[in-house]
Amino acid sequence: MTDEDAMMAVVRAYPFATLVTDGDQGVCIDHLPLMVEQTSQGALVLRGHIARANALWRLGEGERADAAAIEAVAIFHGPDAYISPGWYPDKRRHGRVVPTWNYQVVHAHGRLVFPRESDWLTSHLTSLVDRFEAGREAPWAVDDAPEDYLEGMRRGIVGVELEVTRLVGKHKASQHKPLEEREGIREGLREDGRSACDAAVLCGDDPAPRYEGD
Repeated sequence: MTDEDAMMAVVRAYPFATLVTDGDQGVCIDHLPLMVEQTSQGALVLRGHIARANALWRLGEGERADAAAIEAVAIFHGPDAYISPGWYPDKRRHGRVVPTWNYQVVHAHGRLVFPRESDWLTSHLTSLVDRFEAGREAPWAVDDAPEDYLEGMRRGIVGVELEVTRLVGKHKASQHKPLEEREGIREGLREDGRSACDAAVLCGDDPAPRYEGD
């Protein structure tokens, strides 16, 4: 999986990421939603926030004061599924089939920084809320809450930004299988209740998942 557009589609459709950093006290693993944006210079950045009490924030504020030196990887988990050999026509023909697991992930490598500007955090939170409130009958907006309450909540969190230097995609979807076997996978996944989008991704028809904002 090398197409950047397809990898970015995974990042947008599955924003709840696993963020892995290697600090002075060992590996630090966090789970948080990350919003992807493109700077005016064309660079990709992933923006999120964590609790101020989080060990990751202490890493940025500790002995390694140069937060830009912190290397990190954000892992975005696309759809995955157990693939039953019972879905293959070859099971009925000769039985030489075994199960497997299909999946799609994207690893975003980069440098982690901790923006200090209050405007950055406000802008990030507004974008995050607007994205996930979109389409609701009565969407909630950041401005709906009292400002003094919001200010108190903001004091308990800090922003994180990953300046992406490299994207690595991994997409195992039985792409090497004949069309009829991939169609069997699609039908089996649909019978298991998976969405048409997930089934298309996991049977190798479409490497780019969709989310409601598309």
